[in-house]
Amino acid sequence: MATPNPVPPDGVNVRDLIRTIPDFPEPGVQFRDVTTLFADPVGWRATVDRLAAAFAHADIDQVAGIEARGFLLAGALADRLGAGVMCIRKQGKLPADTIARSYELEYGIAEVEVHTDAAAPGEHVLVVDDLLATGGTAEAAALLVQQLGARIVHCAFVVDLPDLGGRARLEARGWGVHTLVTFAGD
Repeated sequence: MATPNPVPPDGVNVRDLIRTIPDFPEPGVQFRDVTTLFADPVGWRATVDRLAAAFAHADIDQVAGIEARGFLLAGALADRLGAGVMCIRKQGKLPADTIARSYELEYGIAEVEVHTDAAAPGEHVLVVDDLLATGGTAEAAALLVQQLGARIVHCAFVVDLPDLGGRARLEARGWGVHTLVTFAGD
C-alpha cells in the first residue's frame, strides 16, 4: 500500500506544518489550519513551489483565488506562472459589476462573486484555494469562471478532505483536481 503524503525529496513535510484544531468551528470537526504552514518560510516556499511545478507547462492566463486564503496562493502562483490574478470574493465585497453564484454550506447558503470583466472569453483559468472539503465553494467559483466564458484548466488545493466528497464533485464536472496533502477520515 502506498504511503499517503510521503515526504518529498526536498525534505519538507507540508502536512506536518498544518495545525489541527479539534472541535472547531463545532464539536466533532477537526479544523485543518494552514496559517501555520503559510507562516513557516520553508513550508510556504515548498507549498508554492510544488503547486507551481504541477502547472509549469500548462497554458494559464489567470489564477482564480477564492477568498481569503486562496488569494495568497493565487498571487504567488500567478507570479510564478506569468499569469494574472482573479479574485473570487464573498458577496458584497467587489465594487464594479459582478456576477454571483450561491452554494450550500453545512449550516446555510453563501454566495461568491466575481467582476464581469475578470476574465476574457477563452482564457485559461486555474482555480485555487487552501482546502477542498465538500467542494461547494470551489464548484461555485469555477462555474463563475465558466460563466465569464473562460475555461477551467484545473482546480488546485493544499489540503484535500476526501471523505467529504469535494474531489468527486469537481471531477464529476470534468475538472481536474490537484492537492498536496490529504487528511482522510476527517
